[in-house]
Amino acid sequence: MSPWAYLGHEPLHALVDKFDANINVIPIDPGKLFAATGGLPVAQRPIQRQEYRLAELKRWKTFLQSPIIIEPEYFPYNPTLVSLVVVATVNAHGANKAMEVTLSLMKGCWVQNRNMGLSDEVKKSIDSCDLNGGDLLKLAASDQTSKDLEKNTQNAIEAGVFGAPTYVVDGELYWGQDRLDFVERSLLG
Repeated sequence: MSPWAYLGHEPLHALVDKFDANINVIPIDPGKLFAATGGLPVAQRPIQRQEYRLAELKRWKTFLQSPIIIEPEYFPYNPTLVSLVVVATVNAHGANKAMEVTLSLMKGCWVQNRNMGLSDEVKKSIDSCDLNGGDLLKLAASDQTSKDLEKNTQNAIEAGVFGAPTYVVDGELYWGQDRLDFVERSLLG
């Protein structure tokens, strides 16, 4: 659900390709992560932080020449379904397909201005990745997928993660898409 995760997704993928790196896609529950680490949803942040967030999004949109919609109509939405879908994708199809599905889900909100809290909209994004959206939604609704999401979230909290996107290279955390230069330096060795 994070615009910063959307803005960092394709540059991250480029780094993975450049370094032939392995990537683990580990979706978490952002509400539980925020509750455990002191984060606040955008609407609950002080007005100064909300305004600065919009200014930064505009800067990054221009810098990256991104099609991102700064204030999409359906943001925020409940991220539980999309998180579960990405967990299910990782489990059934692996990290590469999960990266593809994640990008499609994020574009649904940030480029196509769709309500990604709705299963029909999520299904469209899955289907666009040459997967069966109905089957993946069923897998996302399983008890095991919910347990995996809970485990991912707890592991992230224990590892010191407090926001999204967070990238981890050799146990070192990098928070925010604006830290991808440091991720690259880390991959250089």
